[in-house]
Amino acid sequence: MTEMIDISFLLTQAVSLTFLFIVQFSTGLLVLRHRVKVNYTRKINHFLLFVVPILLNREYAVDQTVGLFVLGSSLAVLKFAFYVKPIRDRVFVIRTMFSSFDRPEDRPNTLLWLVTQTAAGYAVLLTTGLLLSEFGHMELILIPLLIYGIGDGLAEPIGVRFGRHKYSVPSLFSNKDYYRTLEGSACVFVTSVLVVAAHCGHFSPLQLGVALGVVPVSMTLAEALSPHTWDSPLMFLVGGLAMWGIMLL
Repeated sequence: MTEMIDISFLLTQAVSLTFLFIVQFSTGLLVLRHRVKVNYTRKINHFLLFVVPILLNREYAVDQTVGLFVLGSSLAVLKFAFYVKPIRDRVFVIRTMFSSFDRPEDRPNTLLWLVTQTAAGYAVLLTTGLLLSEFGHMELILIPLLIYGIGDGLAEPIGVRFGRHKYSVPSLFSNKDYYRTLEGSACVFVTSVLVVAAHCGHFSPLQLGVALGVVPVSMTLAEALSPHTWDSPLMFLVGGLAMWGIMLL
């Protein structure tokens, strides 16, 4: 059994890293050669970073122990070492991949924010996943994951393209203010409603009613109030705790 788990884990890591490499390189080329906005390509990468490994683990039926989750999360964070300036300045492929998520307004904190957000995001997923496992419903962690991946993934491009009502948000390690839009945040709300409804089979009627009333509002506020680039840890925390609380009903 251990050997099968190890093979499945290695296969999952290899597939997810290969897929992420291809997508980042491809979207990096779109930014460099076709002037596609980084605001669009960056969100594609973030979705893949968190959601694809979780979905692959389900596909290959990996018995995801705490140790394997921590190992996979650590590898996801450590891979950012390839993007440090001395390496990306010398390696065209790495430089192109970095361009897929390097927003000009985030410089020089692009990598710092990405690494800390990713590490914090996985730490929160581990903690809330363990809480949900008490009820035998660890799969409910997919709800905040999908809301983040789809809703927050759409929020920035929708805000950039159609946003008219801006509001400011702070940033970590910087005094600069950044802006989000109400139109973008609305994507999180609508996505939350759809994702919760799609998982209705996991809830009792009471739990479903509470989830539809609480999760969209709380997740939208989490996205709106989180520091710039640091929305995933707060969204995972709020969504995970909401799922845990609903399971207590």
